[in-house]
Amino acid sequence: MSNHSAYRTFVDRLSKTKDSAREKSTKKRKSLGLRTARENLDDLVDPGSFLEFGAFAVAAQRNRRDYEELQLETSADGILTGFCNINEDEVGEDNSHAAAIIYDYSVLAGSQGFFHHQKLDRICEKAEEFSLPVVIFTEGGGGRPGDTDVTTQIAGLHIPSFSTWARLTGKCLKIAVNNGYCFAGNAVLFGCSDFMIATKQSWIGMAGPAMIEGGGLGVYDPKEIGPAEEQYKNGVLDYLAEDEKEATFIAKKLLSYFQGNLSDWSIDDQTKLRDIIPEDRRWAYPVRDVIEILSDRDSFLELRKVYGRSVITGFIRIEGKPFGLVASDCQQLGGAVDSEAAEKAAAFIEICNAHNLPILSLVDTPGFMVGPDSELEGSVRRMATLLVSGAKITSPHIAIFLRKGYGLGAQAMVGGSFHDPIYTASWPTGEFGGMGLEGAVKLGFRKELEAETDPKKKEDLYNKLVERSYEKGKAIEAAAHLEIDAVIDPADTRKVILKALKTNFI
Repeated sequence: MSNHSAYRTFVDRLSKTKDSAREKSTKKRKSLGLRTARENLDDLVDPGSFLEFGAFAVAAQRNRRDYEELQLETSADGILTGFCNINEDEVGEDNSHAAAIIYDYSVLAGSQGFFHHQKLDRICEKAEEFSLPVVIFTEGGGGRPGDTDVTTQIAGLHIPSFSTWARLTGKCLKIAVNNGYCFAGNAVLFGCSDFMIATKQSWIGMAGPAMIEGGGLGVYDPKEIGPAEEQYKNGVLDYLAEDEKEATFIAKKLLSYFQGNLSDWSIDDQTKLRDIIPEDRRWAYPVRDVIEILSDRDSFLELRKVYGRSVITGFIRIEGKPFGLVASDCQQLGGAVDSEAAEKAAAFIEICNAHNLPILSLVDTPGFMVGPDSELEGSVRRMATLLVSGAKITSPHIAIFLRKGYGLGAQAMVGGSFHDPIYTASWPTGEFGGMGLEGAVKLGFRKELEAETDPKKKEDLYNKLVERSYEKGKAIEAAAHLEIDAVIDPADTRKVILKALKTNFI
């Protein structure tokens, strides 16, 4: 080691940024079963790849606290930022470049201070400049009132951090991870992200206890505010993880779909798809089984699973190529697209489209959810978001109808029109119509049905009319009338998707 005094000073100062030098705070995290900020960082980024910004920053409190104390107790001013590589072994060095932002709750409860904001702004500006995806860990309590060195501002509301972060939307993929408390400004960063992952030990709210009490709204324990289980049910969270380890794993896997192809993949027996749809068209089936068989093994990652449940959103790979997936779940509302499902799918499509990720629609829907209760949910406006997002799709889009394709809901599931995707195909089990067969018969043949007074004959007539409509709306007839492009062997679905994708020069 060099004997030069400047070098020794540098080494000593650098050591104070490490967990080993911050023994008290490190032990506290461990005693709670939690990881330190640098442990989360090390798990997220590829070994040796992190290029840190602002490691020597401390809280702007030199006029009220000892500088040596600040170096240890407010290391990096509570936020680790830098360039890095993530998933290089899977996607290659060129595709693995990213930026990482890790909040450190052991520093003043992960609060946002003067230099903290400067670090956040700089890494966001660089991410935008180089079009880097960003993974952010957001644990923290929001704004910090104790930075007394700052004498040139009153409220600090002119800082650009939140607009800088929000401006990355559509340019740089943003994945947020949270464990623990996430309130106020930290929650804003979390909520402005493209994808939001939280552990079961998370509490996320636009205000913490102090702000709520200060506003005269009562006294609350922090664990009463935005518990993760509730935020998952109400659609805030994309994924609810057991702990920090799983949350970090999911963040890396989610990012990988936007980083490119994988060379190592395997598949299930595709002939299973030929018999997976029940013979009786009234029976539901687990569409996730279809997805698992169709996609590369272990490549399916579902998001927002318990919200908007009649439409599944997530990611798959086919021969290593990533796709954003939008799929009907006929076990939920018969596959009808309700307001929650429409908004969920619309937001998901917008993200995939912004980053030119191919979109695959697997459709089995009787259409939009209808009725007075649906209208009370604001369905006219909320369902329309799916059509608006679909009309903006410029990334490759392929549609496969598994069974039902009825009405505006079916059109919305494939971008607004059956002719909008590159290729629209159906399995032989497909059936199509302007509305559900049963409703169409009741509406279109009302006079004939009302004229029949014998209940048994009326039922027989009704069933006969439904069967006739079904025969007219079968997939092969729809293909013969060029409303869809083809009817395909279910076992060939992967091949069809890849051929369509190659046509788009991907």
